[in-house]
Amino acid sequence: MSMDGDKGGKKAPSIHTGHRKRTKIEFVERGLEGMPDHKILELVLFYSIPQGDVNPLAHRLVDHFGSLFGVFHATYDQLIAVPGVGDNTATLLQLIPAVAAQYMRQSASFDDQIVSSWQLQELLQPYFLAQRDELAYLVCMDNKNKLLAVRKLESGSVDAVHITTRKVLETALACNTSKAVLAHNHVSGVAMWSQSDVDTTLRLKGLLAAAGIELIDHVIFAGGEMLSMADSGVFEEKTGRRWGGKGTF
Repeated sequence: MSMDGDKGGKKAPSIHTGHRKRTKIEFVERGLEGMPDHKILELVLFYSIPQGDVNPLAHRLVDHFGSLFGVFHATYDQLIAVPGVGDNTATLLQLIPAVAAQYMRQSASFDDQIVSSWQLQELLQPYFLAQRDELAYLVCMDNKNKLLAVRKLESGSVDAVHITTRKVLETALACNTSKAVLAHNHVSGVAMWSQSDVDTTLRLKGLLAAAGIELIDHVIFAGGEMLSMADSGVFEEKTGRRWGGKGTF
């Protein structure tokens, strides 16, 4: 005699039967809008773990790192330490933000002038996406604000990046720069500059000016936000100008 739900000796379908297919269809039809973090991770984990129920692992990752952002921001060693995460999964979770950053860099087009801080944010955000160390870049432009290059200056520890005046000047001169913008990130997530940031900026501004190069802004990325010294008035005393409302550079 067969048990209830086991007709003819056949095992009753699991509630998870077809779950992967349903989840993929949901994404194709509606995208990620409204999808919780653990379900997005499930969709990703389908491609590193071909079989089995990955829902518990998805929840474990979100619980361990606090959010989807935390998972994608984790290092390989941190990921591999979570029970159930193997090399394929850790590598895939590292690959996704790296591919996203590359896509954003390639999709940003600045053939014309850069005349606002929001354009700077769109240009530079991919360079700092999911970075775990502090980095510094120099945006090089001609005298009409046309973008010439974005050059990496330095990388540092998780709480500091040392920008050398020689490297800044050499980079600017090598690109035949007329106007420049400094950019660095705070991995602490605090979108505010220190007095050291201000002092370094003003020192570099004077150094570049002596070489005929105008430093028009220093922007800081933290927690998905960008803070502009020019927009915040730090440069106003020296230049009388800000981005946007008070005229463009």
